[in-house]
This record gives sequence, C-alpha cells and structure tokens, in this order.
Amino acid sequence: MIHMHITAWSLGIILFFVTYSMYKSGKQAKAMHMVVRLLYILIIATGLLIYKDVHWMPMLYGMKMLGGIWVIAAMEMVLVKTSKQKATGAFWAQFVIVLLVVLYLGLRLPLGFSPFA
Repeated sequence: MIHMHITAWSLGIILFFVTYSMYKSGKQAKAMHMVVRLLYILIIATGLLIYKDVHWMPMLYGMKMLGGIWVIAAMEMVLVKTSKQKATGAFWAQFVIVLLVVLYLGLRLPLGFSPFA
C-alpha cells in the first residue's frame, strides 16, 4: 500500500506542475485538472488505509495526514486561482512549506523509506 501511496503522490505532483504550466500558457487544462483531482482522491484513500494500520506513533502519522490534506488543498487552490488568472503567491508558499514538512515526516517515520531514521 505504501508503494501505491508514493506512486500516487509523485504522479499527483508531476501532473500538478503539468496542469499549472498548461494554465499559464493559456491552453485548455480542464481534463488534466480533473485527472489531478482523481489522484487527490487516490492519495487520500491510500493514506487513510496506511493510517488505519499504524499502531505506533499515531499522533505523528495523524499530523502527517493533516499536513498532506493541507498540501492537496494548497495544490488545488493554486490551480483554481491560476485558471482564473488571480494571485497565487500565498498558496505557493503554503504548498512549499507544508510539502517539505510532510516529506520530512514521511521520510522520518518508520513506514516506507527511512533515510533520516
């Protein structure tokens, strides 16, 4: 399940940047935006399935889960604001900061890869 989760969020981030660049270049990106939204659902579902099986450090995994939902919300707001050609600076800052925190927690906690353990 962890590999599916990692694959889903890495694909989600890549397609987020593709969709963002399509919106910035003036191309139609509605279909790509819907695919990214589908990946959001897959990311949340696999994250919940992983969280269900955690029996140690549930608070840190809970914080990681809330941070992950915040990252997804920031990604969505960046895409929506970009499609409406409005300012996105605050949402980019949130996205970068919370993504770094969530990646650190994901790499620090025992499940999955542990380069910081």
